[in-house]
Amino acid sequence: AMNEAGISDPNDIEAIRALGVFDLPTLQKKINFHASVTYDLFGTEVSTNAANAFTAGLKGRYNENKLEGDDHVLGDETYAVEQVIDGKIAIVEEAAINAINGRLLDDYVKDANTGVGRWNKSISKLGIDFEFTLPYKGFNRDIGVFSEHSINPQGELISPADWQAQKDDWLCSEADGDFIQSLMQACLEKGQYAGWIAEPRVGINSQAKDFEYVKLH
Repeated sequence: AMNEAGISDPNDIEAIRALGVFDLPTLQKKINFHASVTYDLFGTEVSTNAANAFTAGLKGRYNENKLEGDDHVLGDETYAVEQVIDGKIAIVEEAAINAINGRLLDDYVKDANTGVGRWNKSISKLGIDFEFTLPYKGFNRDIGVFSEHSINPQGELISPADWQAQKDDWLCSEADGDFIQSLMQACLEKGQYAGWIAEPRVGINSQAKDFEYVKLH
């Protein structure tokens, strides 16, 4: 849509939104939100509950059966976990069995970055100078070792006041939400698609895209 309209600046938000589409900076805010709340789903990075689940065979590391270098019991192994120590983010060697959640989170971030990389290739192919990034794993956390700290998406500790002052730059504001809601318009035309749905490459069972799947009488 940007290329068709001759818009080269991805930060020209008003002009892009006027086309009836999402702008890339707002998509970045959505990435920041969904990534950070997903980080919370892994639980606290250092957890005796996770250790007990691992010992009981109820929880493992990513690709546990392919990991080499330890006995899969983790009696004496350690794992590096980033934490806030004396006002700075530092790396602490924790007992690996207690850091199961932390390791799972790290592996998730690596895997998710692969997907973000694919999105960025698509943007680059269109000649648009913009790249999505995953926020630092301590950003916007309600659970875990970072939950009591104010950290920006780049992984920098900041004051609570600065976080509040800048949060609308990183997460969707009420105005952003109103704009997103305004795009949720029904499309009832045969062969056409609502603005938030990607056009399929081919119809179901290789039918034409405007095939009349449902007939109303």
